[in-house]
Amino acid sequence: MKIIVGLGNPGVPYRMTRHNIGFQVVDRLAKLSHIPIRTKRFKSLYGKGGIDSQQVILVKPMTFMNRSGEAVKKVTDFFHLGMGDLVVVHDDLDLAFGRIRFKQKGGDGGHQGVRSIIESMAGNDFLRLKVGIGRPPVGKDPVEYVLGIFDEADQACLNEIFSRAAASLKVMLLEGLQKAMNHFQKKSWATTL
Repeated sequence: MKIIVGLGNPGVPYRMTRHNIGFQVVDRLAKLSHIPIRTKRFKSLYGKGGIDSQQVILVKPMTFMNRSGEAVKKVTDFFHLGMGDLVVVHDDLDLAFGRIRFKQKGGDGGHQGVRSIIESMAGNDFLRLKVGIGRPPVGKDPVEYVLGIFDEADQACLNEIFSRAAASLKVMLLEGLQKAMNHFQKKSWATTL
């Protein structure tokens, strides 16, 4: 069983912000897999079900980003799962908009949600799916940028990005990480947006 956690901030004002792309990807995966994310527990909304042969728990922490680790720790403890069973989906400023990249281990890269999970889990040996949001324009505060909504041109691409990120998670679950990386991390993919 895998736990797939999408990072974001709860509440309508944050729904379509760049920082909530993790929520959006997990919502898309839930929709494609017919797994409702409605159960309120563990300081989260979550749903449990199957993606073909793989059992998964899809989680959206409701703690706000910088306390995501509290929710993740509660879920992993309850289901007796460890870092090797955890996949975290989050936005990444250092990836071009629309690019996706899997990463095992590593630091938090300045991402408060990832930092909180590393601290709460007392380790960093979990898989991340980073979804690129690009760098802010020169002179724009990065915090303001990640908490801002996507501009119109970017919004037109979001449906495709959410679908491809969700598809990459499905391939990772069913066919392995290497296959997902080979297929979805191609540089040429970003040029198709």
